[in-house]
Amino acid sequence: MRIAAILLAAGSGRRFAETAIAGAPAKQFILLGGKPVIRHAAEALLPHVDVLQPVGTDPALLDALDGLDVLPPVSGGTERQHSVRAGLEALDALPEPPDLVLVHDGARPFVPAELTQAVIAALSRHPGAIPAVRVADTIKRGRDGLVESTVPRDSLWRAQTPQGFHFALLRDLHRQHNAHATDDAALLEAAGQAVALVPGSDDNIKLTLPEDLVRLERLLGTTPLPRTGLGYDVHAFEVGRPLILCGITIPHDRGLAGHSDADVGIHTLCDAIYGALAEGDIGRHFPPSENEWKDMDSARFLIHAGERIRARGGMLINADVTLICERPKIGPHATAMRNRLAELLKVDVDRISVKATTSERLGFTGREEGIAATAVATVLLP
Repeated sequence: MRIAAILLAAGSGRRFAETAIAGAPAKQFILLGGKPVIRHAAEALLPHVDVLQPVGTDPALLDALDGLDVLPPVSGGTERQHSVRAGLEALDALPEPPDLVLVHDGARPFVPAELTQAVIAALSRHPGAIPAVRVADTIKRGRDGLVESTVPRDSLWRAQTPQGFHFALLRDLHRQHNAHATDDAALLEAAGQAVALVPGSDDNIKLTLPEDLVRLERLLGTTPLPRTGLGYDVHAFEVGRPLILCGITIPHDRGLAGHSDADVGIHTLCDAIYGALAEGDIGRHFPPSENEWKDMDSARFLIHAGERIRARGGMLINADVTLICERPKIGPHATAMRNRLAELLKVDVDRISVKATTSERLGFTGREEGIAATAVATVLLP
């Protein structure tokens, strides 16, 4: 029997997006243990199938599955049912279409091998099979914030994926039905076809809310730990250059001297982040001896620092930047600076602090010869 799998990655993950950090990627591309969630799902399926068909158009999908033996992704639809059908049609167009097909949510990264094997084994006796877990909690039906009744739970199950089917049957049912269905077993049920229940797993978690990531990290044995880095930088004033601080151009009679745009706020924040990652300092990643970085917008440096956090499977918890100067006054620009830094790091602005102090007219900052800055950054790393 030739077995295929459809891996769904076209969903928007609305509930996750509503509660996640602003600018975070779609949930199936969140890093888990240093790898995208959907890559974990693909690696769990591949040992059990002959071909794997991803469905989705996000450019991140190709990167997430890079190096794996999968078919080229096909575009999905606005509803799950549309995406499944797109995957089925792509498999049907193969020189040798499959006999059986598994359909799996790309947001379920931890699939026990025995669960997948049980679904496949059940297809020798039934046209469809799904993994499911008995409902253990008491179920209440409610209306207007009040309990209306208690629902008997004896026959209730929580459906999971991968769900398995005879390929030709599922293909034909999808072609015949355009009604909304939350899973593929519903199409077989409506057609009077038997769908077997096989034991699911409480570990087969679908990433729906950000707190689900904590459980998944524990399953993978990669509980994240906080790490803190400290940054410090100094730039002298120079006539004839714009003054750029924390990504914002500030009106002033002088700018700062430096190889790049000399944004002392961003430079020190980069150093704090690289320090938390134990990856050196900004000069290691962007050497001032290289002309490529001359007059470069320092936003590029901070974007790289944020990318390094995500590449390590981490998350920025907070960053605190302090600018030390007599002039200009930073307070009127602090909100714009926070917003810009948050935008570059792809985090919520509540995680970014920008403040200023003077040196009471002491030292080079007190003599207005330049600006100093310090920063502290804390990240979670697996």
